[in-house]
Amino acid sequence: MAPLTNLHGVSKTLTPITSCLPNAHRNLKRGQVVGFLGSKTQELSECQVQTTKRAAAIGLASIVLTGQFNDKISLAKDNGFWYDEPLPQPTVTNNIANEKTGTRSFVKKGLFMANIGVKGSVYRIKKYAFDLLAMADLITEDTLNYVRRYLRLKSTFIYYDFDKVISAIPVDEKQQLTDMANKLFDNFEKLEEATRKKSLPETKSCYQETEVMLKEVMDRMTLMYKTI
Repeated sequence: MAPLTNLHGVSKTLTPITSCLPNAHRNLKRGQVVGFLGSKTQELSECQVQTTKRAAAIGLASIVLTGQFNDKISLAKDNGFWYDEPLPQPTVTNNIANEKTGTRSFVKKGLFMANIGVKGSVYRIKKYAFDLLAMADLITEDTLNYVRRYLRLKSTFIYYDFDKVISAIPVDEKQQLTDMANKLFDNFEKLEEATRKKSLPETKSCYQETEVMLKEVMDRMTLMYKTI
């Protein structure tokens, strides 16, 4: 190493600093911290700086994860963004459940159903029907588990939104919309069962029928959104 003259004219040789990482042989760039009140030059390697930053980050993360903040600062109990109790389970009041089981096999429990109003439910039915239509390219032999999970998520919202919309429309329109909903949900159950059995041919066959129904639902929701 080349000699370095310090502030007092004394020549010193910088000693090489090895990497902090095990089995590492490459040289690391070094930074110098010169103490003007002393006679020594202190050197910090990049790995030392990185270690210091990493320790600080871990310390901050541990505070966040353990929640050990000052009680005067913490607003977790008062912020209104989450429940301290189990999420309320939505229910249906119209005749759209499976007559044999009293529910629907695709319904996913533990989902929070925000109250977005009847018009919001109409829009969400249309939006999620469109999302399920875009699922065609996802159906392959190796992705049926993901297809089932995606179907259950979207169809659960459609199920409860349909119930809210049926309850809000005039009496003379209820039966027609109820029949449409039951036809769609019967098909959802068949499709969900096909993916559970990991039968690709059956899944594709059921999905082709589902596509037709989803397009009908989207058209109906488009008209309702303009008039409701």
